[in-house]
Amino acid sequence: MSIDQPTVVDFLWKDRNNRAVLTISDHLDWEEEGEHLLLLQDKLNHYLEFAESGQLVEAKPEFKGLPVVIHVAAKYPLSEQAGRFYEMAKERAAQLGFSLEFDLGGKLIKDS
Repeated sequence: MSIDQPTVVDFLWKDRNNRAVLTISDHLDWEEEGEHLLLLQDKLNHYLEFAESGQLVEAKPEFKGLPVVIHVAAKYPLSEQAGRFYEMAKERAAQLGFSLEFDLGGKLIKDS
């Protein structure tokens, strides 16, 4: 499971802050930036739909009412263009009532 499987939720778990976390596993570098951004956009859209449509609660009823975080676990830092995309995606997720976090090798990046 990874970013190149847009309709698959890579990992679904509850963190120590009692949040429902949907993790995207992103192992790709940014050499093919356009393709990578499209993959990330498709995956994020699927995750947002999964949470917004109620599929999350269907899959994990115990997550009902929990704050939802989409967590991008990346192997490589964001490129400049990807950083701009990420900020727009974070705003969109917030409009829908969700959070978006970028994690670089186990280190959470608050402002990418």
